[in-house]
Amino acid sequence: MNTFSFTSGLLLVMASLLAAFSFSCTSSPYRQGEALYGIYCANCHMQNGEGLAELYPPLAGADYLSAQDGNLACLIRNGMSGPMVVNARQFDMQMPGVPSLTSVEITNIINFIHHAWGNELRTVTLDEVSEQLRQCEKK
Repeated sequence: MNTFSFTSGLLLVMASLLAAFSFSCTSSPYRQGEALYGIYCANCHMQNGEGLAELYPPLAGADYLSAQDGNLACLIRNGMSGPMVVNARQFDMQMPGVPSLTSVEITNIINFIHHAWGNELRTVTLDEVSEQLRQCEKK
């Protein structure tokens, strides 16, 4: 009887954890992207996506996001240097890449940025990001 009680209790706990995890995933579909953005991007682009003065460009309302739609995954993975224009302002700080991020993580970051701070850009798929990463590896 003790084994049955323990097994039933364990199953109940596991079911509760699964339900909580499922709810947290569906209540905020961009949660992982937001967390990764906070770790890898917010230091320069700020938590609110407004950038940092004339040093780092904004991501909130940035025309660059849609203009470079097919290159964002490579930009995140490999970084960039040289001047860029965002919302008619020039920025010239080097952006370090994060080569340790997986294609899933990069997809989640892009989708978070595309839907945060009033941005209303399209949702990208893992297949699109994986293809972008394959193409930039060839260059």
